[in-house]
Amino acid sequence: MMLYKLVVLGDDCTGKTELTIQLCLNHFAETYDPRIEDSYRKHVVIDDEPCVLEVLDLAGQEKFSALRDQWIRDGEGFLIVYSISSRSTFERIGRFRNQICRVKDTDSVPIMLVGNNCDKTTEREVSREEGMNMARLLGCEFIECSSRTCVNVHRAFYTVVRMIQANRDAGIPRKKKKRCLIL
Repeated sequence: MMLYKLVVLGDDCTGKTELTIQLCLNHFAETYDPRIEDSYRKHVVIDDEPCVLEVLDLAGQEKFSALRDQWIRDGEGFLIVYSISSRSTFERIGRFRNQICRVKDTDSVPIMLVGNNCDKTTEREVSREEGMNMARLLGCEFIECSSRTCVNVHRAFYTVVRMIQANRDAGIPRKKKKRCLIL
């Protein structure tokens, strides 16, 4: 079975943990449990291929930025999450993409921009068009989800897996590690 390492990033209170729990445990977590990071594994079948998703849910606070670097290094695909009901979380998503590209040392990284909480239509502060335009600007895919109602949750994660598969099939090399040569 193929293993796919996915990393979920975004500001605090965007629903990163709720999206991850909805995918991996099939339920909505009503209470907010702040954490530095948490890792989940889920066996799934995507396009008739059994695989394992290893999902790392990372804290959004800036004080954990250095810790995020080491997890980003190991990640293959990324979901950058903002809340459609919080403009401030939307305005800060660029820093997460920049951190991913800096750490991975490439702009060719499978990234999905996720507008979470699409069920909160009366509280919307960020339009769908703004999300699509931002994704276009950042050069990544875009989807709106609801961790509460499970709208597009699986689609978001599975699309990132398909992006990783496409990179593997196209032979896009991962960043090569430097080796020590003793003569």
